[in-house]
Amino acid sequence: MNVSLQTSAEAFLARYEGLRERLPGDAAIREAAAESLRRLGLPTQRDEAWHYTSLRPLGDASFHEALTEIAPRGPACDVLAEDVAPIDAPRLVFTDGRLREDLSVLPESVVFRSFADAPDFGSLARADDDPLVALNTMLAEDGAIIEVPEGVDAGLLLLVSLGADVGGMPVAFHPRHAIRLARGARLTLLEIARGEGPYLHNPVTEIQVAEGATLTHVRLQDEAPEAFQLATLYAEVAAEGVYDGFTLNLGARLCRAEVHARLAGPGGAAHLNGAQMLRDHQLADITTVVRHDAPGCASRQTVKTVLAGRSRGVFQGRIEVARAAQKTDGYQMNQALLLSPEAEMDSKPELEIFADDVKCSHGATVGELDAEQLFYLRSRGVPEAEARAILVRAFLAEAFEPVRHEAVRALLERAVSGWWSEAA
Repeated sequence: MNVSLQTSAEAFLARYEGLRERLPGDAAIREAAAESLRRLGLPTQRDEAWHYTSLRPLGDASFHEALTEIAPRGPACDVLAEDVAPIDAPRLVFTDGRLREDLSVLPESVVFRSFADAPDFGSLARADDDPLVALNTMLAEDGAIIEVPEGVDAGLLLLVSLGADVGGMPVAFHPRHAIRLARGARLTLLEIARGEGPYLHNPVTEIQVAEGATLTHVRLQDEAPEAFQLATLYAEVAAEGVYDGFTLNLGARLCRAEVHARLAGPGGAAHLNGAQMLRDHQLADITTVVRHDAPGCASRQTVKTVLAGRSRGVFQGRIEVARAAQKTDGYQMNQALLLSPEAEMDSKPELEIFADDVKCSHGATVGELDAEQLFYLRSRGVPEAEARAILVRAFLAEAFEPVRHEAVRALLERAVSGWWSEAA
């Protein structure tokens, strides 16, 4: 292991030893997770799944525990309030990983519990073979447990994370979330991550979609420019259920959105679409694994990345089709647009198929703005910055198509406009 990463892992383990007496939940589960982290260490580029993404910058930082008292309302809260003010929906707000009831509007149509009050580690995320899940399991203090009863359409719910350093010192927090939809239930979940200063946000989310249920899950990652976000999500979809996910990565110095989706019942569907807009020295990684374990299931992945400056984008997408999963329909496409000769995109689409009656395809393209299209717009009097913005938006249009909720889509479009105005 890299020396700095080893030191960082040891620091996290030392913090666990200091906190273990007051951490909520099953102590045996946490101890097993700590043992896994001791054995595995933090991932390095020698690990195949992390070949393109180095956590060395994480190892060079020294993270501290977030304050136990409630942090004051800061600029991030004010910016967020402006963003979500037009959205009339309940919201759960966490600052540095802890629930802020004073900023939250609790939902009435779902059953909500905080992890701090009712610890529940779930059964999908495995700490024995994933070091970041082990780190989260070892140190999780709070999170949202959301359950939608059978047949209920719960509408829109916001899950908000605000991160901030403490007096200039980086902090680390590890929220543990669980979203469970009973048979025939529906929910649209908008997850927003914002912050200021250096910090590590390491959430683990478990999602269970029962028979005939539908979860629309939109994630806006707009963390502080100095922050790290390492998000791991496990989803299991039953027969005729739908997990419809979309991720927009804009912020953070380094971020990774890792999704493991399992189609466990006939006729299930998983959509893992996304977009990344990066600049300066940002590194953003979308890694997905979709397991087709039942017949007649469909998965769709369209991920588009725009890179400026010296930024790096990563997409790793894997579709696994079991022998029993006949009539599988799997599609995966990754496309990148380079706005700078110093930007880099690493793409690794994969298929592993054991069934013989399937329709699966994947592809990847990397290119730059079309010079002829740019010349055409410039010749019609369109300023260069505006012409480039028009072409970039056209490139991203397909990725945003699945986001159909008007208020949610408007929020994403405002975030993209803000990114472009700063990058232009």
